[in-house]
Amino acid sequence: MSASKVVLRILHVCISILVFLLVLFGLVKLGGQAYDLGYRVFTERPMENEPGTDVTVRVSEGMNALSLGTVLEEKGLVRDNKLFAVQMMLSAYAKKVKPGLYTLNTHQTAREMLKVMAAEEPKEEDKEGKKDESSKDSSKNKKK
Repeated sequence: MSASKVVLRILHVCISILVFLLVLFGLVKLGGQAYDLGYRVFTERPMENEPGTDVTVRVSEGMNALSLGTVLEEKGLVRDNKLFAVQMMLSAYAKKVKPGLYTLNTHQTAREMLKVMAAEEPKEEDKEGKKDESSKDSSKNKKK
């Protein structure tokens, strides 16, 4: 083998190792960002502690998750409109948000705001309401 072929071979190996390391670095960086996004989707804290500040928000017909997130970010209810959009798309409320005027609070999480905008009652209240009704029904049955 001639000296030039050896040099070219060493250069090729060095470039291959460099490309491999760059790809590996990119994957590690991308993985870290994906983990951070996934963590924030499920653990994002409210903007303020209680009691917070009431803010009125209008949800328009046909508003998508990103535009709703932008409105909420402008009003100081969420930190990141894109993160809110992901939270909304992954939630059970993705297709349930109704147009209208809502009073939200800066101490609410994204999930609590979505629950309000989907006009769903909290589960605790549902359970209490059912218990009250069932106790009324059982008292009626006892009277008969």
